[in-house]
Parts: sequence; structure tokens; C-alpha cells
Amino acid sequence: MANFYTDNEDIQFLFRHMDLARLATLNEEGFRFAREFDFAPTDAADAIDNYNRILTTIGEIIGDRVALTAADSDVVGNTLNADGSVTYTPGIQEALKLLSQADVMGFTLPYRYGGLNCSELLYTMSNDIVSRADASLMNLYGLQGIAETINNFASEELKREYLPRMASGEFTGAMVLTEPDAGSDLQAVKTRAWQDANGNWFIRGVKRFITNGCGDVLLVLARTEPEIADGRGLSCLLVERNPRVRVRRLENKLGIHASPTCELVFDDCPAKLVGERQRGLITYVMSLMNGARVGIAAQSLGIGEASCRAARDYARSRKQFGSAIDSFPAVRDLIVDMNLDLQAARAITYYATFHVDLENGINNRIDSGLAAEDEVKKLRPEVRKYKGWNKFLTPMAKYYSSEMSMRTSNGAMAVLGGSGYMKDYPVERYLRDARITTIYEGTSQLQVVAMTAGVMGGAAVEIVNEILAGRQWSAEIAPIVARVREGMTLLNEAVAFVKTQKGNAYRDLHARKLCDVACYLMAGALFCDHATASTKKLAVARRWMTERLPQIRALKEQACSGESSSLTDFETLAGPLPAAD
Repeated sequence: MANFYTDNEDIQFLFRHMDLARLATLNEEGFRFAREFDFAPTDAADAIDNYNRILTTIGEIIGDRVALTAADSDVVGNTLNADGSVTYTPGIQEALKLLSQADVMGFTLPYRYGGLNCSELLYTMSNDIVSRADASLMNLYGLQGIAETINNFASEELKREYLPRMASGEFTGAMVLTEPDAGSDLQAVKTRAWQDANGNWFIRGVKRFITNGCGDVLLVLARTEPEIADGRGLSCLLVERNPRVRVRRLENKLGIHASPTCELVFDDCPAKLVGERQRGLITYVMSLMNGARVGIAAQSLGIGEASCRAARDYARSRKQFGSAIDSFPAVRDLIVDMNLDLQAARAITYYATFHVDLENGINNRIDSGLAAEDEVKKLRPEVRKYKGWNKFLTPMAKYYSSEMSMRTSNGAMAVLGGSGYMKDYPVERYLRDARITTIYEGTSQLQVVAMTAGVMGGAAVEIVNEILAGRQWSAEIAPIVARVREGMTLLNEAVAFVKTQKGNAYRDLHARKLCDVACYLMAGALFCDHATASTKKLAVARRWMTERLPQIRALKEQACSGESSSLTDFETLAGPLPAAD
């Protein structure tokens, strides 16, 4: 029997190494819930033990049951029925049933609605585990952010009506944002919401590329103020599945075949307003998308994990010229790079999610009145700091992890060679599934745009400095820390040069290089921290900075080169446009 949690040394190391006790204390509000719910933890040790048992249960379900059905689910796909409903592939139906029976479909919801009241970090770990078996399943299991948005912003009436059924697994959800002419630019949404004379809301319009658009609870971004053309005219509305909304089409996709991607038609469909008018995009959807970006980062980790394991297993068993191919230096180097890339992405994503939890937990402590006035004064600067950091860390996690999943799945294909290209092995599925992670919930280019302000404004260096500050490093780790600090000097020099260039075009042209440097340094600093607790992580940290520092130097040189021919000589370098038919 496989258990995708207990067999993963890296997840277990981070589970032990990160300060889960602090998150538990915040999440459990000083463990006061134990007085009301007999299953709530009574202290930090009890909470951490509970977290471990939850992940062990999920790991067993995913490793022992779901992993066996993923290949068939990919082939069979979902079925669009004549009435506009959708039938999930049998493997997905079974997986959702098993996860519902395990009571993990309300992972972060409060106890009073039937949830587990777990932190986002624990949820990210669970998404990592799920995605290793089947990235498509994560697109349904990982949409619990829909319930979180209802919990955070909807009325108590809506919470009581929908959250218990979402926590039980009776209802699944979907975030219904994208339209044929409004993809990344959500301010261009045209789907209309209007009220009748009795104040009842209705929605009319078409939405496209909607993950699990066949779900029971749809959070729809719609224009409630037709006279306001930008994002200020948008609101968030809840639609429970009914005959006035139907799936018109299931998209025929490259990957994640078992995850239904739907085109939806709303025909004067009844709806309920979530929160306040005009805050749909500015507040609610931005919060929802930040959570979704961390979710896709976790999905990417699972794909990366599966890819690394497939490459490692094949290289050990495949013999060429009388030797297993994992004895060949080039293959060893590729596998090592893949594994370190995965560990870097996981370190960044878990670190980012940890700080999301800190921001949310401290905010909740302030807003709930649990903190005395003098404590509130101390907490406000801290929560402001984490809020600023998370604007940088969240897109970093999504960007680096999704790009990592592409590199590792492509690397696994290279290790397996022709066999990997065949459907006899799962590697071709990993590569197909990985591609979407760099696209949905904001493309890699958009994540770079979001990260750039943090790089240019010094947030990257500030966070790395805080990871490294106030320590007495051992003789083994100190030289690695010195390399990280040298990298920060190079990043500062590159940022200073870019700031001297007129306008934003040069900055935008070289932004990805600066963001890559920031990612390398963030991972390097975290590996140094991890090395204090693990000799394996010491080897990882040493290799990481030995490989990355020369790359950082090269990226710095490019950013400071003044090279802008992509802007000035575009027509010449890009070549002619194709001739019109």
C-alpha cells in the first residue's frame, strides 16, 4: 500500500521544520474551540498530531486508490449530457466520494460549518499530495477556495445555507470569471447581473474556460453597474446549479482531461449577491485568485514530484551498454537538477503559504477582539509587513512552481526517451498536465509583472535578509550564506541599473531575469535555513548556490547590458508577418 504523504521525505521534513505550532495557535484562536467542539485540539502538540493524521489519511487514499485510476481518468474524460449537465469520469467520482468520506472537503472551513479549521499551509501540503497522483483531481478538490470566499465575504445566511454542504462534499464549486473576450483582463467582463422589482438578482451571459463549471456552487463575476466600464462595476454573485445555467461545451484540451473545463450559458439565471456591490473584482475575486495561485503552485509541486520519481525509477532500472542509465554522469546531473528544482519550488511555496496564514491569523486576532489594545498596536505593523510580503511571495510561488513543473516533466521525458513519449508510461501525461499550470490563474508573464514591484522595491532582498539574519552559521553553512549575500549584491546592482533607464519598457523587458534571480536567492536562503536541521539539506544548499551563483552573475550582466533590440529592432528580428490568405 502506497501512502503519498509518509513516503515523501521533503514534505515530512518541512512539516517538522516549519513553525506549525504558531499557525495552530493563531488558527485555533488560543485553542478556545476545544471548549465547544470535542474534536478540536487543546494545545499546539495536539493540533500538530491532528494535522499529521489528516495528511496521513489523505496520503493513503491518494496513494492506494486515486493513483491507480488516474491514467484511466485521463483517457475516459468527462461526459456532457443532453440536458447540459456533466458526468465525471468514474475515477474522479470515486476519488471525490473517498475524500468526502474522510471529511477533508472542508479543509480550511470553521468547525461550526463542518470544516477541519486547518491552515492554508496544511491545505497546500494536501494539494501537493493529491496532485502527485492526479492533477485533474486537484482541480476539484483544490477549489475549496470557493467555500473560503463565501466564508470570508458572504452573509451569515449564505454561509449557513452552503458551507455545510460544501464541507460534506455534497456540493463542489467553481470560480466563474473568464469570458471569450475577457481572459487575463477581467475588467472587460460583460456578463450582466440585474435585479427585478422585488430585488431578486439574475445573470445573463457566457463564460468560458471554467474549471469545474458543472459544479453545484458557482461564484460568478458579473457587471452589476452597466454605466461603469471598468472593474468598479463588477460584483460577485452566487449561483446554485439550476436549469437556467447550462454547460454548452466541454473544452477539448491538451491535458488535465479528467477536470471538466466548461463553457457556460446563463439565461436570466437566479443568483444571490455575495457581500457588497462593486467589490466583486477589487476585493473578492482578487482574494479568491491569490488563493487559487497558491493552489496551482501546489498542483505544480505534485506534478513535479511525480515526474522526478518517474525519472529516478526508470533510470535505475533501464540498462544501456551494460549499465543502468543512472550511472551515466549526464543523466545523474539531469536528475539532480530536477530534484533540487522541485525542492526549491516546494520551499518557496510552503514559505509563501506560511506567511499567508500569518497575515490571515493576525488579522483575525485583531478583528475578533481577542487581542488587548497594547497587543493590537504591536500586531498591526507585523500584519502590514506580511501583507506586503505576500503580494510578492504569492506570485513568486505560482511562477516558480509552475515553471518547475514544466522543466521537471520535460526532464523526465528526456530521461525516458522514446518510452516517455509513449502512453505506456505516465510521463507524457505529466508533461501535458504541467503546461496549463503556467497559464491558468494568471500566466507566468503576469506573475512576473506582479513580482516585479517587489523586486524593484526591495521586498525580495528584505525577505531574504530576514531569513538569514540573527544567526550563527556553522562552518559548513557559512560559505553558502556568503554566496547568497553575494547574489543579493548582484541583484541590487541590477535593480539600480534598471532604475536608471527611462520609462518602463526596459524594466519590463528584463523583469523576468530579475525575478529569476530573486527566486534563486529565496530558495538559496531557505535551503541554508533547512541545512541547520538536515545534512541532506546541507548538500542541497551547497549544490544549489554552486550552480545558481554563476547563473545569477550572467542574468545580472544581461540586465545591466542596455540590450533592448527586442524593442528597437522588433520587425527585423521577429521576421515578417505571414502572408494573408
